[in-house]
Amino acid sequence: MSSQFKALILNQEGENFSREIKSIDKSFLKHGDVLVKVEYSSLNYKDALILKNGARLVKEFPHIPGIDFSGVVEESDNNKFKKGDEVILTGWRVGEIYFGGYSQYAKVNGEFLVKKPKSISLKEAMILGTAGFTALQCSFTTKTTREVLLLGNKVNNVIVSGASGGVGSMAVMILNNLGCDVTAVTGKDNNRDYLKSIGAKNVINTSELMKDSRPLDKGLWDGAVDTVGGKVLENILSQTKDGGIVSACGNAADIKLNTTVMPFIIRGVKLWGINSVTASIARRQFLWSEASKLINFELLNKSVKEITLDELNNIFSKMLKGETTGRYIVNLNK
Repeated sequence: MSSQFKALILNQEGENFSREIKSIDKSFLKHGDVLVKVEYSSLNYKDALILKNGARLVKEFPHIPGIDFSGVVEESDNNKFKKGDEVILTGWRVGEIYFGGYSQYAKVNGEFLVKKPKSISLKEAMILGTAGFTALQCSFTTKTTREVLLLGNKVNNVIVSGASGGVGSMAVMILNNLGCDVTAVTGKDNNRDYLKSIGAKNVINTSELMKDSRPLDKGLWDGAVDTVGGKVLENILSQTKDGGIVSACGNAADIKLNTTVMPFIIRGVKLWGINSVTASIARRQFLWSEASKLINFELLNKSVKEITLDELNNIFSKMLKGETTGRYIVNLNK
C-alpha cells in the first residue's frame, strides 16, 4: 500500500465543525485488527446526519465517517481473515464511534466483517450497503417470519413507506421478488413510474397516511415496512390485518408514535423493530447470500449514482432535505 492515502476527516473545535479531505497514513487509523483497502462506501441517511454536525453520535474528533464499506483485506491480525479476502462491513457503530469507510483504507475489528459472497461484486455490495441490508432484514421479517417462524397466513398485500429512499426502494424490490403485491408510499409523485418499474403494484402519496389515525381502521395490509415513523406508522398499524408484522426501521419523518394498544390486542399486529447495527454474523451471512436472488442489480443500477469523496459535501445536505432519490455509492479510487 502507498504510505499516504485520502480520507474525509471531521473535526470540531468549540462551535466550529469542519469537513476536509486530507492525506493521512495508516498510523492515523487507531482501531481494529484488520486493515482493508476500501473500494466502495455509500451515503446513508445516518451518514448525512453525521456529516452535517456529528449528530451527537461522534464522541471524539478528529473522526473518519462512513457507516459501511466493501473492500479487500490488506493486512490482518485476525485469524478469520487473510490478505486478499473480499469483505463487507455494515453496522457496529463504525463511522460513529469507530473510524469508518470514507477513507481509502480502513482498520476495523475483524469480528465486524463479513466475507463477501461470490454471487455479488464489491460494488454491488455497496449498492445495497446498510440500506440494502436493512431492507433485507425488514422484508424477511415482514414476510418469512410470519409465514415460517410464526406459522401464519401467507403474506400478499404489503405496504412500504418512504419508498423513494434507499431502504424503501430496495424493500419494494425484495418484497415483490418474494411474491408480494407491494403498495409503495412516497411524497414524490414524479417517482411513480420508477417505483412501478422496480416492483410496486400500487403507488400512493404520503399525504394519504398523514391524517390522524383511528385506533383501528379498515384492514388493508398483511404486513408492512416502515422507514419514516410518526403519523405514517400510526396509520399503517391501524390498517394492518390480523397477525400482520410491521417492520419499523426508521424515523425520517418523526421519532414519535402516538398509537393505541388496539391493533396489538384485537388483531395481534406485531410491531417489529429492526436493528441493523448489531445483527448477528450468522444473520448477516444468510442475508448477504440471499441478496443476489432478490435484487435485480441491472434495474437497481439505473437509480444508483456513483460519487467521489469530494462530492459528498454537496450531496448529504440534499439528502437531509429529502431532495435525493435512490442510492449514492462512494468510489474511493476516484
